Order: sequence, then C-alpha cells, then structure tokens
Amino acid sequence: MKNEKIKNIIFDLGDVILNIDVPIASRSFAELSGKEQSEILTIFQENDIFRQFETGELDEEGFRNFVRRIIGFNDLSDDAIDTAWNSLLLDLPPERVELLQKLRMNYRLFLLSNTSSIHILQVNKILEASTGIEKLQDLFDTVFLSYEMKLMKPDPRIYQKVLEQAGLNAEETLFLDDNAANIESASKLGIDTIHVQKPLTILDYLKDYAV
Repeated sequence: MKNEKIKNIIFDLGDVILNIDVPIASRSFAELSGKEQSEILTIFQENDIFRQFETGELDEEGFRNFVRRIIGFNDLSDDAIDTAWNSLLLDLPPERVELLQKLRMNYRLFLLSNTSSIHILQVNKILEASTGIEKLQDLFDTVFLSYEMKLMKPDPRIYQKVLEQAGLNAEETLFLDDNAANIESASKLGIDTIHVQKPLTILDYLKDYAV
C-alpha cells in the first residue's frame, strides 16, 4: 500500500535493481585457484576480505594482492581477478530502469549499495549495454556507495549519513533492500521500508508509486 507521506525513495542495488548471484564469485575463484568452493568461502570469510574492500579499507590493488596471497596464486592477473569478482553480477532488466525513470518524475531517488569500485565499473557497463544509459548516477539524485562512505549496511550510521547529506526526513523516505538486517536497521531510524523478496520485484512493490 502506498504511503502518501513519501517524497524520497532509496534503493539497494543487488537483487533489487540488478540481478546477482553471490555464490558464483566464490565458484569462479575456486576454478582459478584449483581449490574447492567451500575452501574459498572459508578463506574469504576468515580474512574478512569483502567487508574490507566494500568499506574502502582495501583499494583495488590491495584487494587483488590480498586475493593472490590468501588463495596462494601470485600469478593471477588483474583481469582474471576482476572477472571472477564480477561474475556474481548478472543482468539489469530494462523495465526496472524504466520504473526508476517514471518514479523520478515525482520522487527524489537515491541508491545506497554495499559495493566495491570494481563492481560499480562493471555495473555501469551492464547498465549501458542493457539500456544505453552510461552510469548509475544518471538514474538517481545521489548515489551512495559503501566503499566511498567507509561504512556498510546495516550500520545505522550509513543511513544517518544519507539522511543528513541528502537533507531527508526519515518519515518521508522509503528504503527498499533484499536483506532483512538492512531493512531492520533502517526501520529503527524511522525510515519506511520494503523488504524485497523473490519472486516479487520492485515492479510489484512500487506499482502504486508509479501511477
């Protein structure tokens, strides 16, 4: 049901706008290294590599070197690592972009994503190939990215920072994310939320807002 107070809509990226499959990345790294996928997952989790990269603690070079070291494969090229890392990024349905463009006529739109610089570069390529639009910034008033903000969802500080920097009132703001912890954290700050769950998509959840 439409909340008539809403003036601003904040979107997550992965599995909200862009389809993703996170396990594919660990499978890709397993194939590169000759290790089992479960071993790669354990190595990455124990070394906290994704959080470090997506909060900007590691830059691109640092991430790639870290990957080489922890999987024990020093000869991996930058391209091979980037391709494996980007393999979790699938497709961006054009109808979701059309919805964003329609919504933007009546609402301020924002993106808030836990992501990395390597992923964003690839997402923009997928976006352009799918719609002809060159970059995510062309679809939103402001794009907030975890690696630039040095914070990740569900840390409440990242939502507070978005509200402050964009000049938003929580009760006038709607946030869509596929992660329950992210939704809960935003909701505690008074932000209206929608937990996006497959097989439904933003086309279903926001149909009343796009009228």
